[in-house]
Amino acid sequence: MQFDFTIRTIVEKNTKTMLKRKALVTGGAGFIGSHLCEKLLAEGFGVLAMDNLSTGSRQNIQGLLKIPDFAFEVGNITDRNQMKLLISQCDIVYHLAAAVGVSLVLEKPIECMKTNIHGTEIILELCSELGKPVFIASSSEVYGKGTKVPFNESDDTLSGPTETTRWSYASSKAVDEFMALAYHREKGLSVIVARFFNTVGPRQSAQYGMVIPRLVKQAVSGEPMTVYGNGDQTRTFNHVLDTIDATYRLCGDANAAGKVFNIGGLTEISIRKLAGKIKARANSTSSIVLVPYEKVYRDGAFEDMPRRVPDLTRLTQQIGYKPRHSLDDIIDQVIHHETSRMALV
Repeated sequence: MQFDFTIRTIVEKNTKTMLKRKALVTGGAGFIGSHLCEKLLAEGFGVLAMDNLSTGSRQNIQGLLKIPDFAFEVGNITDRNQMKLLISQCDIVYHLAAAVGVSLVLEKPIECMKTNIHGTEIILELCSELGKPVFIASSSEVYGKGTKVPFNESDDTLSGPTETTRWSYASSKAVDEFMALAYHREKGLSVIVARFFNTVGPRQSAQYGMVIPRLVKQAVSGEPMTVYGNGDQTRTFNHVLDTIDATYRLCGDANAAGKVFNIGGLTEISIRKLAGKIKARANSTSSIVLVPYEKVYRDGAFEDMPRRVPDLTRLTQQIGYKPRHSLDDIIDQVIHHETSRMALV
């Protein structure tokens, strides 16, 4: 199995390229963040990654620690003094640190809201003060209960009741976007906001409720594959390398500043059909079982959306975006990653 970036290609390219810029990646030891670090290194950047390791892992960046142009620091984005020191050392900030996954949001909503809102406020304030451009990773969750599909960046958003914990995440990410755009308009900060839609690929953990890693883990282990609800809810999935490619290209486009972009995949599929596809591609004997939401999440804490599909028109017009990886590619690579991981246990 070949992936787009390897430690060897990063080292070879960097020995031939004089580093001109340095990037800070918050959440750099996370699933998406670690892939972004690899991309930036491959493009000739020096990279400073920071993560509090609450959901990120040193294992994700283990190979990068051997590279002279990569540095890692444990820290928290709510620590203003630390963030000022780190941001002052870099030319651009990729802010990916945030609460991850439905499970964590429901278990620790206070921590998640503080991280998302206060942490992002500190990042924006310091980037404005120090004159550093910043990329803000947002989420498709901000569309909430919207029914106009596909979701366009300028569509109205519709949040659920405050009694339903899951909407606290959507609201916190929306506040992040309001702040980012306000800093752009009022302070002239160069900021780009991107709403990620179901980014998937190697190294993503099933621990925090991510559906493809969870179903793949069950399939290759021969366990029942659990589909929540009736399984008719649909999603699109995007390979992590396509997501970070779009992220990198947006940050290289001066005309993208002050705008919001959807970044996602093109193939809409129901979760029940997704489970069937994973079962077939893993050659699994697992059964597919429907599980009511109330058996997974405490009553009143979770509400699912029937469809979540991005309108990619703005992104396509801005950078000519087109995902290179199919859903089958994504599933096959996650299966390969999981079977390889299991072989080492």
